[in-house]
Amino acid sequence: MHEVSSPCVVSLTWRLEDAQSELIDTLDEATEFFLGGDDLLPKVEAALLNQPVGAEVAVALEPADAFGEYDSGLVCFEPKGLFPDNVEPGMRFEGLPPNAQTPDMPAEAIYTVTEVYPDHVVLDGNHPLAGIGLRMYVQLRAVRAATADELAQRSVGGPLLQVLEGAPPEAPLH
Repeated sequence: MHEVSSPCVVSLTWRLEDAQSELIDTLDEATEFFLGGDDLLPKVEAALLNQPVGAEVAVALEPADAFGEYDSGLVCFEPKGLFPDNVEPGMRFEGLPPNAQTPDMPAEAIYTVTEVYPDHVVLDGNHPLAGIGLRMYVQLRAVRAATADELAQRSVGGPLLQVLEGAPPEAPLH
């Protein structure tokens, strides 16, 4: 297989920048992703289709194409007493703490602590890249047929960009 067709497994490297050309992330070691499933953003998949091994593509991603618009409704204030004593900005929590006082917040969201005050903590349930226009420069290193397991799972592993709970801001996004 020398050209990308869906479904298949692609091996990629990339550089991810914001709209002001500030570097956000790099993937220097070729990593496999399932194309035609859940591993890659749809606009990245579309740019890779029919490309030969060795191709380099530039993909402009508006917020709607990537991690969505910033939603101020996903920001809430919770009593500081619901958190560990060492709570600090940048910490991430899966869901809100037990006895949270903000109604109707998504239980499955990862919340980032953005501010800590004497009596309350500000939490943001948006993805860290929500509302940001992105530029992705992708290099296609290899293409292969997907295995039966990969076809069934529609993935070779994790999603394209994933921010791990508790990861420091400078941690890689993949």
